[in-house]
Amino acid sequence: MIKKRNLVFLGAPGAGKGTLAQILCQEMKLAHISTGDILRSEIKNGTELGKKANSYVTSGGLVPDDLVTDMVGKRLQEKDCQNGFVLDGFPRTIPQADLLEKVMVKHGIKLDKVVYFEATEGILIKRLTARLLCRKCNTNYNTVFSPPKAKGICDKCGVELYQRPDDSLETAKDRLRIYNVQTAPLVPYYKNKMLLATINAEQAKDKSYPELLKVLV
Repeated sequence: MIKKRNLVFLGAPGAGKGTLAQILCQEMKLAHISTGDILRSEIKNGTELGKKANSYVTSGGLVPDDLVTDMVGKRLQEKDCQNGFVLDGFPRTIPQADLLEKVMVKHGIKLDKVVYFEATEGILIKRLTARLLCRKCNTNYNTVFSPPKAKGICDKCGVELYQRPDDSLETAKDRLRIYNVQTAPLVPYYKNKMLLATINAEQAKDKSYPELLKVLV
């Protein structure tokens, strides 16, 4: 059983954060938190925060960091987060990390560990251009990291898998460039706060998952 249960997963696109977050959250009954899901939920439910966010979305602007962080803070107080949570893909920048720390202190929530999924650019490019998606249930697969049991067929519903046009080499390189500028500085940021644990994310999930569990004991 893991002891570190309030978590941030940090790593480049293609590092396997989302895949291992899903497995961990299912096995350990943690809440898997995505800011995109929160944003869509707040807007759909017409909350005060949702109305503010929608005004930016409809005008084509970016939702401000403080507004996103307030939504995350609200989400972390929900019942399913009491047993622990994984923030997957947030924070993305140091200013967001500073805001997250403030909102967690405000609500009396402690961050236990930040797990850094370390992988070389070559591996990341290979994975990012090997992603497959189910047309019916939207389950993600990766021919390198998490392939389907039958080639090109979804494990869950037997539908043919496809590759999105934006999973091209050019797009993959651009995503990594943005990550290196905006998000990579969070690695030393959390290391200085004595919260960082690093795992080798170049391995297949059946090897990287046990390594993940070890750093959460």
